[in-house]
Amino acid sequence: MKRRAFLATAAAVSSSTLVRAGAETAESPTAKLRANRIGVSSYSFWGFKRDDLRPIDVCLEYAARMGFDGFEILQKQLVSWDRAELMKIKRRAFVLGMDLMGYSTHQGFLSPDKEKRQRNIDHTIECLEQAYQLGIPTMRVNSGTWGTSKSFDELMANRGEETPLDGYTEKDAYGWVIEAYETLAKEAEKRGVIMGLENHWGLGRTPEGVKRVVDAVDSPWLKVTLDTGNFLEDPYDRLKKLAPDTVLVQAKTYFGDGVWYTLDLDYPRIAKIMRNAGYEGYVSLEFEGKEDPLTAIPKSLSLLRSAFEG
Repeated sequence: MKRRAFLATAAAVSSSTLVRAGAETAESPTAKLRANRIGVSSYSFWGFKRDDLRPIDVCLEYAARMGFDGFEILQKQLVSWDRAELMKIKRRAFVLGMDLMGYSTHQGFLSPDKEKRQRNIDHTIECLEQAYQLGIPTMRVNSGTWGTSKSFDELMANRGEETPLDGYTEKDAYGWVIEAYETLAKEAEKRGVIMGLENHWGLGRTPEGVKRVVDAVDSPWLKVTLDTGNFLEDPYDRLKKLAPDTVLVQAKTYFGDGVWYTLDLDYPRIAKIMRNAGYEGYVSLEFEGKEDPLTAIPKSLSLLRSAFEG
């Protein structure tokens, strides 16, 4: 009887505590929120140009020694997608105490060619399977671009704007992208991997474009990867529009000035936007400056910790 009385009393206290905590959270969106953990993308080290910093295990070692909590893999940086190689990465991350928390992939659906779109769907399913094998919970995805720019440098020079293919409009493009992600959301659900549509050129150039796709698909398996550096004008109001649907924040820094452009981002302000939206997930550094990443990345970590844990 004493044991029953103890359990009943403990249950009552626990219930009361939960009710009070819920009330506090309801009154204040920032109450009881945990500090965001800070990760780093392998892209921050490699940057598509340093062969010595391409191996994922090398980047993992640096990330662990620098004090990051998690690690995001840029899929194009992998030299092999063989399962045995993926398992080596998974094992190394665990031994280092690092969460593999993001998988950044590329795909494109802005094409009237149905076979081409299907190839991109098939590729994205392969990526979802790789993320699943690695134990990664979220994967960055894109709408793609029209491909009418001669190069990425030209696309950047035009601030992400691009002319549609002759005879087609953005209305056509939204139909193709939404159709693709309706299919892919079912595949993501099978693997327990949340896709995050990034504000990353193409239809993702505006918050309205990202939301139009995410809202139309209307699946818990397609949300938003929010990149702080991809809104080149008036970023804060635009970031705020996407914050409630965000599952991963990619935070740009530009020590040594940016390769294509430099943004002076107010990270305490961005952190407040995310806290007010109730965001408790990872912040993943994407260093995109000209300084040596081995000196710039620790500076970036300090900057982000100060903002998101402050």
